[in-house]
Amino acid sequence: MGKKVLISACLLGKNCRYNGGHSQITELNEIDVEWIPVCPEETGGLGTPRPSAEMQDNAENILNGKGKVVNNKGINVTSEFIRGAEKSLQSGLETGLKTAILKSKSPSCGIGKIYDGSFTNTLKTGDGIFAHLCQINEITCISSDNINQIKKTLAKVK
Repeated sequence: MGKKVLISACLLGKNCRYNGGHSQITELNEIDVEWIPVCPEETGGLGTPRPSAEMQDNAENILNGKGKVVNNKGINVTSEFIRGAEKSLQSGLETGLKTAILKSKSPSCGIGKIYDGSFTNTLKTGDGIFAHLCQINEITCISSDNINQIKKTLAKVK
């Protein structure tokens, strides 16, 4: 077995996305690493399925109490997102891993692009809360949208 890699659990086929589904990438089954699956939103207590949620500010501001995450019902779910992100990060740090494969566009796991908070499927530049915490703790994050980058990076960390 190769190195340990943190991964959004939905990418391995776990039905933990907001809509009760998953975003499995079957090509990941061929890669010889020990996956450490996390779902920050479930870990934070939101359950599955759950109303979709979007960040109303950037991750740094939300973590500093200056922004929030709300679901499409208008309910503030910031504390659940932060709690789940912090607990999931701790799982990664305890195993000493340095790489994470994260679900694109997610308010928890998105890398580089996330939904803009308007619930209109509009993207903006930014990272999800969990992804931001990983990066400031020196964990290299790769978006699930880039399978070639995933394979290239994981070939180096074995």
